[in-house]
Amino acid sequence: MKPLISQVCTLPWPVEEELRGFAQAACPGVELWWGKVEQFLQNHPLEQFRDLLQQHGLEAPVASYQGGLFSLDSRAYEEHWAHFLCRLKWAQALGVQVLVVAADASGQVGSEEVKLFVHRLRQAAQAAAQHHLRLALEPQARSSFGNNLQTVLALVAEVDHPHLGVCLDAMHFFLGPSKTEDLHLLQLQQLFHVQLCDVAGVVRELARDADRILPGEGDFPIPALVEHLHRLGYQGPVSLELMNPQLWQVPVLQMVEVGITCLRRLLGQAQMPSGSQNEASSGPDN
Repeated sequence: MKPLISQVCTLPWPVEEELRGFAQAACPGVELWWGKVEQFLQNHPLEQFRDLLQQHGLEAPVASYQGGLFSLDSRAYEEHWAHFLCRLKWAQALGVQVLVVAADASGQVGSEEVKLFVHRLRQAAQAAAQHHLRLALEPQARSSFGNNLQTVLALVAEVDHPHLGVCLDAMHFFLGPSKTEDLHLLQLQQLFHVQLCDVAGVVRELARDADRILPGEGDFPIPALVEHLHRLGYQGPVSLELMNPQLWQVPVLQMVEVGITCLRRLLGQAQMPSGSQNEASSGPDN
């Protein structure tokens, strides 16, 4: 498995400083966060972002995330679709291989809406294939439809396109209605990406992105999840995805060093130095 750090872990830091820190921490790759990339592109050409990645020897195999493809507002959907087509071009230019798509349905969903979602996903997969990209559909724990792994796998099976698979996000898996048994429905060829984090001491209904901490330090059975990935034979990207404002205050180099060491330890790739993980997870205010 290939450990990555998502840009969302270092969200407030300037891109130039951020990517320099990734490289100094010997991080093998970065999961792009579209909001941050697009903010950079407001004042810089795409080629400059690509050059920064190359300059620091960083790969960007995954980008997150595309929303709105499940919108039942036709005008909103058209806007999201146009944005999606732009992102496909940017992703291809940056060497991205997998684009995460959120199953972010809201409102009442019936059989006709499900047919519509399948149609849209098939169109999206076909468009992604034209750009040599794959789409990883991610369950959203609080979505009105597509909030669990079983349903998302059923959608992927119905679309039946080699460029559409699944993103297994620990946060949405453990906080939503997914069950551990659902993991056994997952086939290796369907799993395109994995995102890890943890939460400690917060009941499921109240847990938010800001509660995310390093995987293995909270209440989620992360080791058991990783063990299942090993049994499955998964060798793809596994990223650290934290949106914790306290951790955003940690300098980029320290955050990435601790994050990548944590991932490698969980994946069985290296032994983590004692003390480092706790220093970063405590945050500067604790």
